[in-house]
Amino acid sequence: MAKTDFKTIDEYQCSFPAEVQERMQAIREIVHQVAPEAEEVISYQIPAFKTGKKFLIYYSAYAKHISLASPWSEALLKEFAKELKGLKVSKSAIQFPNEEPLPLGLIKQIVTFRKNEAG
Repeated sequence: MAKTDFKTIDEYQCSFPAEVQERMQAIREIVHQVAPEAEEVISYQIPAFKTGKKFLIYYSAYAKHISLASPWSEALLKEFAKELKGLKVSKSAIQFPNEEPLPLGLIKQIVTFRKNEAG
């Protein structure tokens, strides 16, 4: 990926192959369902969503996975511990391997949890 001065989520997503674009678009649509008031922004050169002054969620694509990111709270990691088992998880990112279907229900639950946390 040569371009690193993205201004919009569309610009970011269009820099990836169609199947990766579809996966990212599914996450984007979930965020808009859960938080229709969320503003689309680019932060750290990746797609992000803000509600007020707080960041709700980020996502980004890589060769082998898509990451859903935010500074995860202990409460969120504990709430979804069972569902996250088997995935690569850090304090700020959850990786969903490209060779597996995206767990859209889980992603929706995580975004909903973050929205409630962000208040």
